[in-house]
Amino acid sequence: MLAAWGDFTDEEEGSEEEEEEGAVALMARSETDSDEGSSDSLIQLTNKVSGLNKHKLKEFFLIDECDALHTENCDLKDERDELKREVLELEQRNKHLKDEKIELDMNNLVLHEDLERVKEILRLKEECFVTNFTKLEKESLDLKQKIEPLLVENQNLQEKLKQVEID
Repeated sequence: MLAAWGDFTDEEEGSEEEEEEGAVALMARSETDSDEGSSDSLIQLTNKVSGLNKHKLKEFFLIDECDALHTENCDLKDERDELKREVLELEQRNKHLKDEKIELDMNNLVLHEDLERVKEILRLKEECFVTNFTKLEKESLDLKQKIEPLLVENQNLQEKLKQVEID
């Protein structure tokens, strides 16, 4: 873009030189004209030179405006590049966070499965405990029922023993 700008500027400089030569030629021609037409020629020459100066000013302002636009464009490109870097960093961070979430979800699933297994084991152990407890209670009752007659018989035997000792 700058090379093209430089070519354009060189062409403009060439045309400016041509315009200056044309203005000088007009002035030279106006000097050779008679004094009567010199005031009219001078006014025309002044208008033409004024037009050339206006043209040069317009070109200068256009060049200045183009430079400002080019600078702004460069700044916008730099800002765009910075935003692209930030977006790339955010995408990488987002991918990392998604990977972490997947890993945590997998761990959560494993823990949930472990918890369910532990609950099942506890349920089975509780059932076994209840079954064993019921069995033991029944055995205990059976033993109590067996002990009572044995206690009575033991007492009777002790009384007989005392009786026999006394006799």
